Amino acid sequence: MGSGKTTLGKAFARKSGLEFIDLDWYIEERMHRSIQELFAEKGEAGFRETERKMLHEAGEFEDVVIACGGGTPCFFDNMDFMNKAGSTVFLDVCPEVLFRRLKVAKAKRPLLADKSEGELMGTIVSALEKRMPYYSQARYRFNAERLESHSQIDSSVTQLENLLDMNKT
Repeated sequence: MGSGKTTLGKAFARKSGLEFIDLDWYIEERMHRSIQELFAEKGEAGFRETERKMLHEAGEFEDVVIACGGGTPCFFDNMDFMNKAGSTVFLDVCPEVLFRRLKVAKAKRPLLADKSEGELMGTIVSALEKRMPYYSQARYRFNAERLESHSQIDSSVTQLENLLDMNKT
C-alpha cells in the first residue's frame, strides 16, 4: 500500500501500449462488491480465495500490466503463478516514504483511517517484515521512491523500461 503500483503501473502501461489492470478494481467489477464488502462477507480467507481466482483469470490476458494488492503475493501459489505468467516487479519503497504517502491518503484507506502516526509507521514496518520473503521472489526489484511529480514518474517509467529491456536477453 502506497508503493506506487497504480501510479507507476498506469504510466508504464500507457507508454508501453498495454492495458492496465488494478487487481482490486478488477475484483470489484467482477464480483459487484467492494473489497471491504467482500472481506466482511467472506472473511479474509474467503476474500483471498476470490483474489487468487481473479489473479489467475487476469493473468491469462495478453499485453497487460497488473497491479496486485500488497497481500496478493503472500497467499497460495500466487507468487509462483505471477512469476510464470509474466515479469514480476517488486516496487521497493522505504518505510519513511510509505509513511509520508499513506499519512496524506489514509482517510481514503479504511484499514488506516483510525491509526495514529505511530501506529501507521508500526503497521508499515510490520507488513514489510512479514511480506518481504514473498516480495523478494519477484524477478525484478525497482526503487519506486521517486513518484512525486510528472517528471519523476516519467523518469521512473523510463528506468523501469530499461530494467526490463536489459534483462530480456
